[in-house]
Amino acid sequence: MIFKILFSILIIHTPNFQTTYDIENNIGHHIYKRDNFDWLNHLKPAQEAVSEIYDFIIVGAGSAGSVIANRLSEVHDWKILVLEVGEEEKYTEMPLTVSLLQFTKYNWRYFMERQPGIALACENQRMPWPKGKALGGTSVINYMIYTRGQRFDFDKWAAQGNPGWSYKDILPYYIKSENTALKNNVDYRYHGVQGYLRTEDAYQSEISNAFINGLNELEIPIVDYNANKSLGVSTIQGTTSEGKRLSAARAFLHSVNHRPNLRILTEAFVTKLLINRETKEAYGVEYERFGVSNRVGASKEVILSAGTFGSPQLLILAGIGPKEHLEELGIPVLKNLQVGRNLQDHFAFLGLSFSTNQYVTHHFSQLLNPYNILNFYINGMGPLTGLGGAQAIAYIKTSQSKEPADDPDIELLFIGTSLAFDFGLVIRRGMGITDKIYNAVFGPLEKTYSLMIIPLLLHPKSKGYLKLRSKDPHDYPLFYGNYLTDSGNEDIDTLLASIRYVQRLAQTKAFAKFNVTFNTNPVPGCERHKFDSDPYWKCCLRFLGQTLHHQVGTVKMGPSEDPEAVVNNELQVHGIGRLRVADCSVIPFAIAAHTSAPAMMVGEKAADLIKTTWNKQ
Repeated sequence: MIFKILFSILIIHTPNFQTTYDIENNIGHHIYKRDNFDWLNHLKPAQEAVSEIYDFIIVGAGSAGSVIANRLSEVHDWKILVLEVGEEEKYTEMPLTVSLLQFTKYNWRYFMERQPGIALACENQRMPWPKGKALGGTSVINYMIYTRGQRFDFDKWAAQGNPGWSYKDILPYYIKSENTALKNNVDYRYHGVQGYLRTEDAYQSEISNAFINGLNELEIPIVDYNANKSLGVSTIQGTTSEGKRLSAARAFLHSVNHRPNLRILTEAFVTKLLINRETKEAYGVEYERFGVSNRVGASKEVILSAGTFGSPQLLILAGIGPKEHLEELGIPVLKNLQVGRNLQDHFAFLGLSFSTNQYVTHHFSQLLNPYNILNFYINGMGPLTGLGGAQAIAYIKTSQSKEPADDPDIELLFIGTSLAFDFGLVIRRGMGITDKIYNAVFGPLEKTYSLMIIPLLLHPKSKGYLKLRSKDPHDYPLFYGNYLTDSGNEDIDTLLASIRYVQRLAQTKAFAKFNVTFNTNPVPGCERHKFDSDPYWKCCLRFLGQTLHHQVGTVKMGPSEDPEAVVNNELQVHGIGRLRVADCSVIPFAIAAHTSAPAMMVGEKAADLIKTTWNKQ
């Protein structure tokens, strides 16, 4: 009880995140106008007047947008404007307290629309879908897990009519970004040491040995999962620097804020893409800042990097989207493309938790230990550097898999604590889990040392979608996950197979060494099924299935003959000139990766594609 009271005090006294901070105090003091440029006085037909002209406008400074801004501003005679709706991050550097960030202004606080038979453990049966609203995007609030994806993913991506996106094509961009300090099982042939993005080994408590060694007993090898290895287990590689969060903005923008050709505006809400309806070319954007509406022009290109939710929203508002949806909204159709219709996500299961009588896990008392606090701030070491408890990761192939060769169908994410870590005050609330479910299933773990294994469905067959609520850009879109709706029931059968796999893992000698006990508290609502039966677990999946924020595909990449495609392999919107999309929305299907690193890779490749187009490579 004393820990619960102290943690409540910690939350109450968390520094106020609602203070105004204008990044122009540090970045981009200068306002640029193009000398000898005649757009201001000689507009093309059907174009609105703009107040300033840049070569490129980047909408969104998330994981992709931050990279693009860095790389394009390497060309000294290009003027770059970055518009970010959020503010610069403050007080986000401690990895172990990541769950607090979902309750700050750095999160859009989106929710999925109610889906029958899904998120039954959530308040109002609506699953939170967090997304970052800050300079750095979701890399400001994510769990800092650095995973790139499997070679099978990228070779399939290229084979779908997207040349230039195979594994051999994209690997150099991952290496280019990285400045690794990894030591655990690392294959340095696949890692960079000269990039902006620091990667480090995640903190390990002793219990992670049970997970790694137990999988070894099941003949899963220890690998560097970012080094062209498909099946295997490893400690987690994280995007931290000296133990502290390294967001995309801190990695790629802070280090170049001296460049005079780069201007970054925070708290700039883009409301409209400016597109000439006669020539079908983008020429700028309209945005709001501090209550004032502004129009700015782009002499070369507008680049949308507003994320899997923001980029499709702006496209649809501009008349680029499904014809029937545009007509429903009363938006004139500019280009009939299936924007928002290919939403894919990893479905994760929170129902596999364990306890031990040994102090070998993360525990709340670590947050209050003065030595740990000093060790974190002075040395960047110790348990407070833990990535929200995430410590190890494995890629496995279940008995249900229909994936080719060694392509895994499940990721197992090992958490060196559980939802009971903070006595139900923060973590489970960020996931929307009700008091009833938490108290019945996880509450009893508060008096133990606990851990979790979370299976993620890597290649879901179910697809969701998003659509707009209205023509008002301030209205949040409507999100439909459509989890576990595939006609062949492959998704739920694969997740069931992953539960059985974890049960086998928990019976290994490595787990027995730590006296690990499976949490058998039944999920309220599933008691009608015999505990541990297949129907019981399928019921649990519908209660405790969750997103881990890896949505992709809403602006799908593909050739023009692909009826779902919105952009081509050079990230250009089909049928619209001078407009590209570069973020996770273009990824054509869910890949075997958490999405921050792939977003940065897309940003690196986008910058090179743009430089090639304008002969600045």
